[in-house]
Amino acid sequence: MMMKIKAQLAEAILGGVLSIAPDCGMDAEGVQTLLEYPPDPAMGDIALPCFKLAKTLRRSPVQIASTLAPLVAGDCIERAEAVNGYLNIYLSGAYLANALIPEILEKKEKYGAPDFGKGKTVVLDYCSPNLAKPFHIGHLGTTVIGHSLKMLHEFAGYKCVGINYVGDWGTQFGKMMVAYKKWGDRQTVEEGGVDALVDLYVRINNAIADDPSLADEARAEFCKMEQGDEENLALWRWLVEKSIKANDVTLKQLGINFDSYKGESAYTELMPAQVQKLRDQGLLKIDDGASIVDLEQYGMPPCLILKRDGSSLYPTRDIAAAVDRKEMYDFDKCIYVTSNQQILHFQQWFKVVELMGYDWYEGLVHVPYGTVSVNGAKLATRTGNVVLLKDLFAAAIEKVTEIMEEKNPALKGREDIAEAVGVGAIVFYYLSNNRIKDINFNMEDALSFDGNTGPYVQYTYARACSILEKAADEAKATENVTVTTPQERALCIVLSQYEEKVRMAIRDYEPSVITRYILDVATAFNRFYHECSIFGAEDPAVKASRLALTEATKHVLGSAFGLICLRKTEKI
Repeated sequence: MMMKIKAQLAEAILGGVLSIAPDCGMDAEGVQTLLEYPPDPAMGDIALPCFKLAKTLRRSPVQIASTLAPLVAGDCIERAEAVNGYLNIYLSGAYLANALIPEILEKKEKYGAPDFGKGKTVVLDYCSPNLAKPFHIGHLGTTVIGHSLKMLHEFAGYKCVGINYVGDWGTQFGKMMVAYKKWGDRQTVEEGGVDALVDLYVRINNAIADDPSLADEARAEFCKMEQGDEENLALWRWLVEKSIKANDVTLKQLGINFDSYKGESAYTELMPAQVQKLRDQGLLKIDDGASIVDLEQYGMPPCLILKRDGSSLYPTRDIAAAVDRKEMYDFDKCIYVTSNQQILHFQQWFKVVELMGYDWYEGLVHVPYGTVSVNGAKLATRTGNVVLLKDLFAAAIEKVTEIMEEKNPALKGREDIAEAVGVGAIVFYYLSNNRIKDINFNMEDALSFDGNTGPYVQYTYARACSILEKAADEAKATENVTVTTPQERALCIVLSQYEEKVRMAIRDYEPSVITRYILDVATAFNRFYHECSIFGAEDPAVKASRLALTEATKHVLGSAFGLICLRKTEKI
């Protein structure tokens, strides 16, 4: 909606610009990119900083703003004012309400959905934990950022394929083989599950620190796996099964399902063809017994393809997987969501794919995110310094349950609601941050029910549902919506920005755009709720309009929740 308004404004402003300088070469699209949202509503709903036009129009910003102000008009514009070189534009509340609210009520949670993804396919590789280890807070980023990006792309019309490319291959399994054969037994692992596997993993890493020869044993065990040793492969299959089963419990709490669980092991038979292609093209070189692709001329270290013992590495498997995915899904984009510590890894193998002549290399996208520490301490599974997601979620759910027992003990379905709010609190806390920033995870802040938190916005949604339930038999305005207060007008403006925010989030691969937008909607709605009586409105038209505005808010919040893995809560 706001995008349509901005397009109208740009056309109106362009007319004024051309009246000043007919040959300036500007167009409406160029003008639209200059429009901004002022930090203070008193400075207008939309502003044009005229200093950006000073060079083109050969006039001062103050002169430009003064000249444009009386020329900018349209059915969406209430007035335009020139203030210190800015053109401050105030939108018509009546236009906003009557163009916006009926559209939202008609489209419901489909309102704001772009359509630029229709006919295109996106593959998303996210979550992708190394198995035989627990789901810990370090995995939260890739999981919720990745799933949010999937939901955003689906909302824009893309066909999306979510892949949990589990780390079910590699040297860590060699370590697990050594640890299990030395200290493990089947009964302990069956009873202890992934926690028992973590104990073994921590123990072997501590042992390697004291006796480096154990690392050679681990590499030898993994090499046996790659060469088809059935004893190791049988043990490996069992360890993978235990790990996936444990991970699925946490994914279910997040409401996440994957279209494919094709892990690294699936590419054991596909890697040799890609390695041979590199040899045939003269790209593969031998360096100290290892096989590499030299990337020095591209400003990067060599990309290691095979170790000296002939075993594969992450780039080898990633290249084979990308080729397989292109053949299987014919993707337009293949998005990888991993920590920023892997930026160089993806730059390297993306370049190797390009050098191999695959013309779809431009569709490969790496979306990095910052690291997570807990109270300043870095996380490492090998030392046992982790916060398990299942424990974190359990703590959040327990706190929500305590609050609900105190404030609403008669609420039905409290267990499901407590899980939705508790898990939602963690997810919202994480996605409130720009994805590239490092996060020092603070449990108290994440679980707080005050301020800009998940529980706050979920409670806002529940409030809107409660109002509509109470007004089930009341008339709602579906046209001729009446806006009588600044709070109603402000809420309309925020709701009108939804599609624009969705486009920004997809463009920048940034779910926090949606999280912050949800907070803006919740804040605007709560101000409206406290300042504008709904059931006490004397004018039936005003009451009907406020109920319509409440329903519109519910649809937008519900839709936006779905884009960031946040469950809707009709009651709290």
